[in-house]
Amino acid sequence: MGPKQHSRTHQDDLFRQRLENLLDQRHPLVQLARRIRWEAFEEEWGGLFESTTGRPATRPRLIAGLMYLQHAYNLSDEAVIERWVENPYYQYFCGEEYFRHDFPIDPSSLVRWRQRVGEQGVELLLAQTVEVARGSGLVKRQSLERVSVDTTVMEKAVTYPTDAKLYARGLRHLTRLAQRHGVSLRQSYARKAPEALLLVNRYAKARQMRRKRRETKRLKTYLGRVYRDLNRKLGEHPQAVRDAFREPLGRAWQLLRQQRGSKDKLLSWHAPEVEVIGKGKVAKPWEFGVKTTVAVTNRESFVVGCRSLPGNPYDGHTLPEALEQVETLTGVAPRRCYVDRGYRGAAVPGVSVYRSGQRRGVKTRQLRRELRRRSAIEAVIGHMKVDGRMDRCRLKGALGDALHAVLCAAGHNIRLLLRHLAVLLRLIAQWLGWVNSRQTTPSSRLAAISAAA
Repeated sequence: MGPKQHSRTHQDDLFRQRLENLLDQRHPLVQLARRIRWEAFEEEWGGLFESTTGRPATRPRLIAGLMYLQHAYNLSDEAVIERWVENPYYQYFCGEEYFRHDFPIDPSSLVRWRQRVGEQGVELLLAQTVEVARGSGLVKRQSLERVSVDTTVMEKAVTYPTDAKLYARGLRHLTRLAQRHGVSLRQSYARKAPEALLLVNRYAKARQMRRKRRETKRLKTYLGRVYRDLNRKLGEHPQAVRDAFREPLGRAWQLLRQQRGSKDKLLSWHAPEVEVIGKGKVAKPWEFGVKTTVAVTNRESFVVGCRSLPGNPYDGHTLPEALEQVETLTGVAPRRCYVDRGYRGAAVPGVSVYRSGQRRGVKTRQLRRELRRRSAIEAVIGHMKVDGRMDRCRLKGALGDALHAVLCAAGHNIRLLLRHLAVLLRLIAQWLGWVNSRQTTPSSRLAAISAAA
C-alpha cells in the first residue's frame, strides 16, 4: 500500500483552527512552503513509501520537509522531531492542516527513510531548491552557466586514530562477539587491555615514548592472540557463527598487518571507509573523512552540486563528475568553470575552465571579476560546516557520506532562500507603506496592494 493521498478538507473542525489562519502569512517558512513543488516528491518517492502491513505509509512531503528543516537549522534526528511538535511553522511547512501534539514519526525511523530514498532521492531535494531559487528570482539562468567548483573534506564522527585505541577497540569487539555467540576464549584480556591502554595515554602525556611503544606492542600482541584463538575454534561452530565473525576478523587482520607507511589503512573500527586526507592546513594537517566536491553559482554562491568522492582522487579528475551533476540537477550545462590551482590540468569538453592566478585567456573585465569571485566558495563551505551539519558526518557507511553531503547542500540553499524571502517581504512592506502614505482613496490602495502581490 502506498502513502495515503493527502487532500485538503473543505470542512473545518469545530474545535480547532487551521494553521493557515493562525500563522503569519508573511513568515519566510510559510512563503517557502508555497513555492516548493511538493508534488515532485509524491511522484518520485511514491514507489519507495509503500507499506505491506496494511497501515498507510508516511507521506513523502513529511519526510522531505523534515530533511529540509534538519539541515537548515543544524538539528539532529531527535531535535528536529521535538521542535516540530513545538513549532507550528514547522508543521505547516511539512503539510499539516491542524496543529498536532504528538510525534509524526519516531526519530529513529529517519535513518531508514534516508536509506530508502537513496542518493538520487536526496538529489531531488537539492534540485527543488534550485527550481525555487529560479522561480523567486534569486538565481538567474545565466548564473547557472557560470559555476565555481572546489573540494573539501567532510570529516567523519570518529576520534583521532591511534594504534593503541584501534587495538583496544578491536579486542573489545571480538571478545564481546565471542561471548554473545558462545565461543570460549583462552583468555579475554578484559582486565589487562584497559590497563595497557591507560598506560599508553599516561606515557604519551609524559613524553615517555619508549614505554608508550612497549605498551602499544603489548596491545597488539593481545589482539593477535585472540585473533588466532578465534580462527582455531570457529571451525567447531555452525556456519551462521562463522559468518558473524568474518567481517570483524578481516578488520582485525588488517590492523595486525598494517604498518606506518601502509596504504588503505584502517583508521576506525566502526567506520572502515574513513580516509586520511591532507589539505595543507597549518592548524589541521590531517583530516579523517571523505573528500567532497562543491559547486556553486559564481554570482550568488547558490549550491548547485555536492557529492562525496571516496578514494581521495585528484581534484582535477573530479571536475567532469561535478559538472555532470550540476547539469543533471539544474538542466543547464555550465559554460564557464572557476577553480583553484589544485585543478591544474583539468579540462572538460565544451566548458571553459579558469584557474586562480591565471592570466592567459582572461582578457575581459567580466572574466577577471568572475575569477576573483571564485574565492567566495570558501565562505560557502565554511557556512555549510558551521551553520549546517557538514562539520561531522554521523551517518553510517559510504552511503551515509553521499547522503549527508547532498543534504548539507540542500540545507544551505534553504537558508539562502529564507533570507531572500525575508528581505523581499520587507521591501514589499516598505513599498506598500510608501504607497499608502501617498494614496488616499480606498480603491487606489486596493490597486496598489494587488499590483505588489
